[in-house]
Amino acid sequence: MSRNQRNRRKRKNIVLDDTKKITSILIKVVLVLLVVFLIVAIFHIVNNWMKYRSITNQYLETASNVEENTDGLDDTTQNTTEDTTFHLTALGDIMCHNTQYMDAYHTDTGEYDFSYVFKDVEYYIKNSNITIANLETTFAGEEVGYSNYPRFNTPDALAYNLKKLGVDVVSTAGNHSLDYGFDGLSRTIDVLDRADITHVGTYQTQEKRDTIVFKYVKGIKIAFLNYTYGTNGITIPSDKSYCVNLIDKDVIKNDIETAKSQEADIIVASVHWGNEYSTVPNDTQNELADFLFQNGVNIILGTHPHVLQKMEKKTVALEDGSTQDGFIIYSLGNFISDQNADNTRTSIILDLQITKHIDDSVTIDSVNYIPIYMYKNSTASTQKMKLLDIKKTVSLYEDGSDTSIGETMYTFLKKELDMISKILNTHE
Repeated sequence: MSRNQRNRRKRKNIVLDDTKKITSILIKVVLVLLVVFLIVAIFHIVNNWMKYRSITNQYLETASNVEENTDGLDDTTQNTTEDTTFHLTALGDIMCHNTQYMDAYHTDTGEYDFSYVFKDVEYYIKNSNITIANLETTFAGEEVGYSNYPRFNTPDALAYNLKKLGVDVVSTAGNHSLDYGFDGLSRTIDVLDRADITHVGTYQTQEKRDTIVFKYVKGIKIAFLNYTYGTNGITIPSDKSYCVNLIDKDVIKNDIETAKSQEADIIVASVHWGNEYSTVPNDTQNELADFLFQNGVNIILGTHPHVLQKMEKKTVALEDGSTQDGFIIYSLGNFISDQNADNTRTSIILDLQITKHIDDSVTIDSVNYIPIYMYKNSTASTQKMKLLDIKKTVSLYEDGSDTSIGETMYTFLKKELDMISKILNTHE
């Protein structure tokens, strides 16, 4: 009996030892598999990151030759011993529907912040020498109530976000300039002043109206002009006729001559004109464009239609028999908005490379653009709005690095690229 017990104990110990050995082996196998899995996972993450960086850098190269926008901005020192080249960036209509400012509202702080909208495209704007956009809203103040179409009033935070983005100049003469009367127009100017954004087209005094707006870039003196076809039927106060620049050829010609007499090197005219939602300029636009060019304007930036219209670089014959480079985009479309009509969410960031030569002539050396799309993620609870760099987004989707937009949006964005090229009269 005692021997049997010893044998049973011996067999039990052998089983226990075998179990321990098997358990030990299994643990080692699991640990090895875990290490292999972690190595593969890390490799996959690093590989995708490298692909993402590669694609990102590919599109950053389109602006790699653009210098910081603080370099030379408002520097009045003129270098006359060599050619001077700089980049001017132009953006379309800055609109703000109620869905946009509601999306930008932070319930925890009670404040508004639109900066997330620009993250995907801010590089191109911050790295230009000077950027101009069109303001299609007012900053009339919270006390009168923020509002949507047909009378726009937007939180002041947007102005400060635009400054941080790199916007230097905004045109303010448009059909919504008087949405909240002269008081709203005047407060909008005050907000832009506090945000340190130069503005042109609306004014608080006759003296300001008669003063040409200049900006210096690397010593080059640029004059900015701005006019609108109207103010949505809102009567301009009779005692403040100076407050909004309407399209008037006599006024425009006088402003151009004043800019020339004050030795402007370049004249940029922003014009609020055309038919809304039409991708083709009308006869009035064509006729006025010829007038502006023939009187000495170098660059014409069209706004108001809310969709892109064609652009072209041309050689302009002046009255004195000389010629100069001219550029026009009849409509820049919307920069930001929550409109849903065809083509209203697709636009471009326009980049012009301009050189002033030592003989004082000015050439427009190259015209480039970044196609953008105002994306709205309806499944998100906050921060739904985002400007997409279309080419970068498409490439990341095709590479598999970022498929968050989904196949439907991917297919749509590819079609938009072709549409943009056709409208602008370019073929990439």
